[in-house]
Amino acid sequence: MVGAIRRVRVGHSPDPDDAFMFYGIASGEVPTEPYEIEQVLEDIESLNRRCLAAELEVSAVSIHAYPHLAERYALMPCGASMGDGYGPCVVARHRMTRAGLAGATVAVPGKLTSAYLALRLYLGADFPHVVVPFDRILETVVAGQADAGLIIHEGQLTYDRHDLVLLVDLGAWWAERSGGLPLPLGGNVVRKDLGAASMGRLTGILRQSIEYGLAHRRAALDYAMPFGRGLDRTLADHFVGMYVNDLTRDYGERGRRAIERFLDEGRAAGLVPFGARLEFAG
Repeated sequence: MVGAIRRVRVGHSPDPDDAFMFYGIASGEVPTEPYEIEQVLEDIESLNRRCLAAELEVSAVSIHAYPHLAERYALMPCGASMGDGYGPCVVARHRMTRAGLAGATVAVPGKLTSAYLALRLYLGADFPHVVVPFDRILETVVAGQADAGLIIHEGQLTYDRHDLVLLVDLGAWWAERSGGLPLPLGGNVVRKDLGAASMGRLTGILRQSIEYGLAHRRAALDYAMPFGRGLDRTLADHFVGMYVNDLTRDYGERGRRAIERFLDEGRAAGLVPFGARLEFAG
């Protein structure tokens, strides 16, 4: 009940952009009363799975996963991660055609991730794959344990250090396919059984944290840096700018159209359940 201090678990990925968004809360500069916020840091596919069981009150999730969660969670209108002309990438040790990729074994970060849905749409069919934690995909490809890797987070900026080549940037492909819409990757959800008042208050807290980070970029980047594997400050700043921006403040009409288009294509491909509608908190 609002007015009583209670613990709220907020899940997010251990990567620089999510950490940047959380800086205002973590620093104590954004008040969270009447809640005690507990950070739950797990990879996005683990968070998707935990929300399938409604374990977390608030969490980052993949947009691909949201229709599976819509009965129990609403999307917050802030906190989006969208690739505006860029996004998850498929890399390999050597070049191959799209047809070749369709028959290759691809290391993917999870079957509920938006990156996985985007690659399914790009290839137009299922493909051989192995699920690997996102931060081990590059080493999996380098070791020859998969023919290609679907990389998310900072791996999009560091794959060339491993002598890997880019096969496709799915965000760029999606922009061309959709007429310039961003590729909706992640969003934040809040559990509906908390009630409208709590859903609104928690949405407001997260929005304030995002705004605080953007207004205090140097300090927020200092906080986010340890979450960036292999990123120097310049690259970390660039990566955060890719995924914490005006679309993160609010989806807006363009962001909401992007989600609808992405999920509609997923439904047409038989990968997204029918019947679930987008519901925003606050």
